[in-house]
Amino acid sequence: MITAQTPSIAKEVVKIISKTKEIQPSRLRVSSNLSKEFGFDTVDVVDIIIQLEKSFKIVIPDEVPLNTVGDFVEFVSTHTVRQAS
Repeated sequence: MITAQTPSIAKEVVKIISKTKEIQPSRLRVSSNLSKEFGFDTVDVVDIIIQLEKSFKIVIPDEVPLNTVGDFVEFVSTHTVRQAS
């Protein structure tokens, strides 16, 4: 579900992901597979999840498949209740 706040949420999600491995945000696309294209491992993904949970005040269950930038953006967009800044 795409909402009016999705663009700003997407921007913040990409910022958090890019900081994990110091990747230029412009290199991250919605379809970018983090492990295949950028070498993210399980620890990197857990770090991203922790930062997203803190930033958006949500809980991301272990069983949620998060492989691409789009997966993260979609999950956060549909589970956050916070107002975009």
